[in-house]
Amino acid sequence: MSDIVTIVGARPQFIKAAVVSKALMEVGIKEDIIHTGQHYDARMSEIFFEELGIPTPVANLEVGSGTHGAQTASMLAKTESFLLEMPKKPAYVMVYGDTNSTLAGALAASKLGIKIIHIEAGLRSFNKSMPEEINRILTDRISDILFCSSESGVRQLQKEGIVEGVHCSGDVMYDAINFFKKAAVENKDTRFSKPFVLLTLHRPATTDSYSKMVEVMNAIGHINMNVIWPVHPRVRKMLDKMTIPENLILLEPLSYIEMISALSKSYKLFTDSGGLQKEAYWLKKPCITLREETEWTETLTGNWNQITGTSSTKIQEAFQNDPSTDWIALYGDGNASGIIANIIKGELLKIH
Repeated sequence: MSDIVTIVGARPQFIKAAVVSKALMEVGIKEDIIHTGQHYDARMSEIFFEELGIPTPVANLEVGSGTHGAQTASMLAKTESFLLEMPKKPAYVMVYGDTNSTLAGALAASKLGIKIIHIEAGLRSFNKSMPEEINRILTDRISDILFCSSESGVRQLQKEGIVEGVHCSGDVMYDAINFFKKAAVENKDTRFSKPFVLLTLHRPATTDSYSKMVEVMNAIGHINMNVIWPVHPRVRKMLDKMTIPENLILLEPLSYIEMISALSKSYKLFTDSGGLQKEAYWLKKPCITLREETEWTETLTGNWNQITGTSSTKIQEAFQNDPSTDWIALYGDGNASGIIANIIKGELLKIH
């Protein structure tokens, strides 16, 4: 019987699960992993399990894409069915981050009276038009053990009246960077041998807007360096309607090791991702965030991370800025997964 059922469904969650699952195993905690199928492209899911050594999921719910409501509802129903069919309910359901998989897993557990562990609790962008913000708020509200990446997350939960079961563990993505960095840096991929800027862009608020994409493409065209973009499968249709700058090089999605290799060898990063903002910081790469806000406010100090939205002018201006402060360690000491595993073990001992 498993002590924990872990719900994952998107690239960042696979990476987090790699280090946390390893730590759980080391302290003797039995875990089953459910893959919702939110990322169903082989390059966006299966390869991470193979490359990161994550235990094979006991189920793939194969939900795939859809509107936010339909996708979340399907995940909720299928996760609930899986949990109901288990011979014995697990002590906890564990979820990561802020995706639809996160909220669906937490809701399914809550409805069945199973306690919830939320890793990366307390994050807020304060922009409720982002589906991820709703997912964060609701998941934190119904969770029993909440692990925050920094003290700012703890303080935010306190403001919202959530104080029980809250722990500042540090960030498990920092663990992952440290664990896989050597393999990434040693990667001899010739695509990353010449100077380049790395771009990732996948949020529908940007990639589904022709006018915003034109702004981003215009900014890229004015960068005096090649820009490499591993394109999310969902974004390809929009690109067919656009003029692609000559200095923009499109790639298929990269595996985690390939992405960290590309980031470590890049000059700077353009992104609308959440996790990559931190990964850029840990690898000491200046980041330009193509959104109107960030959950990772600590990275904004000294221009290590700059917020531009999709304004072509702002993107070009930010590209000219370099960090103005020394790099300091953020989000723990790289042992978040060990801290998490030991706290969970202590809670399980109380139950048993």
